[in-house]
Amino acid sequence: MNFIKNFIAEEDGVTAIEYALIAALVAAVLVTAVASLTGGISAAFTKIAGYFPK
Repeated sequence: MNFIKNFIAEEDGVTAIEYALIAALVAAVLVTAVASLTGGISAAFTKIAGYFPK
C-alpha cells in the first residue's frame, strides 16, 4: 500500500515531461511561422532580384 501512495505522490518525471511539452509547442509554433513566412520572403527576394539586370 505504501508503494502505491509513494508512486502517486512522486513527481520526479513531471518536470521533464512539462519541458518536453513546452519544447514541442515552441517547435510547432516555429514551424508554422516559418511555413507562413516562406512565401512572402521568397516574393520579396524575387522582386528585389528583378531590379538587377541579368
